[in-house]
This record gives sequence, C-alpha cells and structure tokens, in this order.
Amino acid sequence: MRPPVCIGNCSGFYGDRISAAREMVEGGPIDVLCGDYLAELTMLILAKAQAKDPAGGYARTFLTQMEQVLGTCADRGIKVVANAGGLNPAGLAAALREMAQRLGVPVRVAHVEGDDLRGDLAAITPPVGEAKPVSANAYLGGWGIAEALGAGADVVVTGRVTDASLVVGPAAWWHGWARTDWDRLAGAVAAGHVIECGPQATGGNYAFLDEVTDRRYPGFPIAEVAADGSSVITKHDGTGGLVSVGTVTAQLLYEIAEPAYLGPDVVAHFDTIALRQQAEHRVEISGVTGSPPPETLKVALNDVGGFRNTMTMVLTGLDVEAKAAFAEQQLFDVLGGRDRFAEVDVRLLRFDSTDAPTNEQATAHLRVTVKDSDPRKVGRAFSSGIMEVALAGYAGFHTTTPPTSESAYGVYRPAAVPRSSVTQLLVLPDGEQRVIADPPTAPAAAGAAEPAAEPPAPAGPTRRAPLGAVLGARSGDKGGNANVGLWARDDAGYAWARAHLTVERLRGLLGPEASDLRIERFELPNIRALNVVVHGLLGEGVASSTRPDAQAKGLGEYLRSRLVDVPDSLLTGI
Repeated sequence: MRPPVCIGNCSGFYGDRISAAREMVEGGPIDVLCGDYLAELTMLILAKAQAKDPAGGYARTFLTQMEQVLGTCADRGIKVVANAGGLNPAGLAAALREMAQRLGVPVRVAHVEGDDLRGDLAAITPPVGEAKPVSANAYLGGWGIAEALGAGADVVVTGRVTDASLVVGPAAWWHGWARTDWDRLAGAVAAGHVIECGPQATGGNYAFLDEVTDRRYPGFPIAEVAADGSSVITKHDGTGGLVSVGTVTAQLLYEIAEPAYLGPDVVAHFDTIALRQQAEHRVEISGVTGSPPPETLKVALNDVGGFRNTMTMVLTGLDVEAKAAFAEQQLFDVLGGRDRFAEVDVRLLRFDSTDAPTNEQATAHLRVTVKDSDPRKVGRAFSSGIMEVALAGYAGFHTTTPPTSESAYGVYRPAAVPRSSVTQLLVLPDGEQRVIADPPTAPAAAGAAEPAAEPPAPAGPTRRAPLGAVLGARSGDKGGNANVGLWARDDAGYAWARAHLTVERLRGLLGPEASDLRIERFELPNIRALNVVVHGLLGEGVASSTRPDAQAKGLGEYLRSRLVDVPDSLLTGI
C-alpha cells in the first residue's frame, strides 16, 4: 500500500493566478501538479480563438506557467496534469514539447482527446438541429490520465475532462485502483471537487470572513489522497487563508445539484461524505460511497447566439422611478421601438437612499441590454441612440460608459451522448495511440446514505436577523441554472434551516426573479447543508444572461442578507 498521493492545484479557471504553479512547486513537497482551466464559458472563448487561429484553442497561460516550473518538476519527479488542452490538446502537447526542447528539459508529454464531438453530432440528445455548435464536448473521466501516467508520461494534457478527473486520474494511477473501486474513486471525486477551484477551498470567497484571520493571498489547495479514497485537504505551510471544515463544506456545495454527483467514472454520493478537522489547515474527507456511472456522458454545447450591447444610465436624487420610465420611453422612441430588437432587457438597479450624504449614494442605474442577430442594430446605432437623449431627457442624465460597440454572445445547451459514440484516446509521446476502456455502467442510483433521523428544530422566542447570522452560503452557475449551497456550523443551526427553509420560503427570499422558476432543494445532513437549485435563473447560460450577476456568484450572499425569524437560542453572542 503506497502512501497518499499529494496533488496540488495551481489553477481554478483560465486566467487564474499565473504564479500559482511556481508557488505550489516551490512551496513544499508534492507528487502531482494539476490545474483546471475549463468552464462552459471558457469553451466558447477557446472556440472564438480557434476560429481566428486554427493552431490555437488551448489555454495559453498554461504554457507561461510551465515555462516557470517545468525544469523543477522534472528534477523533483513531479507529474503535471491539466485540462488546458481545451479544444486542441494535441496542439498544446506539441507546444509543450517545443518548449521543453528549448529549455533543455527531458520530459515526456502525452495528451488525451476524444471529447470534441464537432465532427459527428448525430448521437447527441436532444438532437443538435441544423445550427452547428461552435463547441460540443463530452465530459471524459480520469482513466486516460491514469493510463498516460502509467505509461511513463511526465506531463498529461487533456481536453474536456471533468474537473475532478484531474485528481481521480493521478490517484487511480498512484494506488493502482480498478475501474470498479467505486468507493475509492468517489472519494477522489470529492477531493477533486474541493481543490478544482483553487483558493475557494482555502478561504477564498468564504462567507464567514471573520474566521479567515490570515488575510494574505490564500495558498492554493492540496489533496493528499490515500489508498482507500479518503483524503486530507490542506495547503503549504506559511501561506495565507484557511482550511477548515467550513471552507471545505463551502466548496463541496459549489455548483452541484442532487447529492448523487454523476461523473464519467463513478457516481459519488455526497450525502455520505464525512468531514473532520484533523489539525490546523488539515481537513479529512472520508466515508464517501460510490456507485457505477451512467451509460451516457454529459455534453456541453455552445451555439452562436447573436450580438448584444448594454448601456447604463445614471439616475440621481428625486423621482427615480419616474425618471427611469421617462428615459425608457424616450430611448425606444428614438430607436424606433422595442420590437426592432430580438430581445430587450431593462433593469432599474436601486442603490440610492433618501437624503444621501454623498452624491454617489443618491444614484440608481437604469441598465438596458438589447440582443439581435444583426450586429448593426445593437452596435453604435443603439448606444449612440442613448446619447441622443442626453440633453433631451431627465435631469442629471449621464452614463457609466461612453457609447459602446456590440459583442457576440453564445448560448449554452446541456446534452448527453451514449458512451458507445465517444472514443477516449490517449496519445503517448512516441505517437502510440491507445483507446481507453469505459468502466462498467448502471442506471443512476438515487442515493446511498441511510435516511437520517430528523433532528428537532430549536423552539422558543425568535427575532429578525439576517439568514447569514446562522448559515454560510456559496453559489454559482450550472448552465442556465443557479445553485446555492447553504450550511450551518452546528447541529441546531442545521435542524432549524432544514425545517424553516422550505422551497416556497426560499422562493420568497430569492425575490421576484425566482417567483415563477422551478426550485429544487436537497438535504445533505452529514455536512449540515442544504443545496438549492434555481432552474432557468441564468437563461441560456452565462454568456447569454442579462443578469448583472451573470454567474450567480453573489446570489448566496444576497440570500444570507435577507431577514428571517431566527430562534434566539441560535443568536447567542451575535
């Protein structure tokens, strides 16, 4: 039995901290350096880049990071695994080999492909239709990575694998797991899900800011994955931030739906996870149960949606609503009517207060977004139209920006494809190609945890207080849906949340924009948490959404700010 494999993350998205790779490699011992560079929106960005340069389509910042650490990784035997290949993993692998040769670093670079389905869309469901998407990627698993490492690769780059696969693959290779080691694989999925977003696991974006006493830039996270699939989440000594049961819980809840977390290698049942603070900045994850994965793979499609433009008018002082109505009417009179555009979104954003002590605190924003397939309609014809009312409209007119041009936007569509229609292919440094076998599959299991006894909710007097006085939250996007994970710091807080936060009560707290949307609520009593999924809140995905908070990153903090009736017993000392 080998000791735990030490896997350090150096990227949570394309554009993350460049120096994180060097800091992870030089900050202490690790066995594997991994990085996550892909999101649904990133695939659209890479598709645009590849359209301009067919040799592109991968995350170029990864090359910058590798130039800083490749020699050190080779000297110390540190393996590198990243999904930075995007739409062109072969191109990234070739660029890495050229760099290694130039630097005089002897490394073997392999890549995994097969996720890009643009060449054959026939098997995707629901059917793609006549419009060919600019990106169509199946979510592959970690076995291609594991086999590459087993074949002696030093660096493995992939296209669209699941974020957690960047930990599952190295852990399976290191410990020699079989494709049917469901519980071990599920444990690695949980660890991978925690570290995939970099410092969000080490105090970044954390709801209880008072707990993060070391306010230096957080150290990037490390997962020490043991042979039984359990893990310890930590960070290098001497780095900022915090690793606690709370920070790990927050990240476990990030961008998930039901507790049965479906993946290409295993279904990880998040309602079986147990967390324990092992030591300072060391949190153990154990007890994760796994079951066979489904017969289909998730597919992310990005279509060209059209063109959009947004302009924001500032309203100051008195009669804000009347000024906004006047501005809207006058604007569309100038532009030739609302029907001239395929879609119009007008939002009055109120930041103003009565008798404001400063000019800025007396302002509100009227945010107007237009969309159309014709770029001329939503370009300068639109933004210059707003400027036409500058001297003819409401008192105090000004805008937050000068006239702007149109920008293209994409539309995200979730889909699925049978595994039999996807070939995961490993390409080794010598050009040898290996087809990666699928694991056994089964119909998705609804759950693995034993039903928990319902703890009694605290009784007694209540008082109005912010929801965030009792619960932490983390929110994000899942295509066109938003998720909010809510967790309590003790059993009493969870018992109250479980009883109090019904779907309808949550709907009211989320405000008018959620009034007609489907809301799902899932319980994870093992980590004292609820997960809430708001369907359709983000429309056709992040690139298309007209919400000011297009990725729902602030939705959880908004929910925490809402006043509710909280038992006095939960507010002792607050």
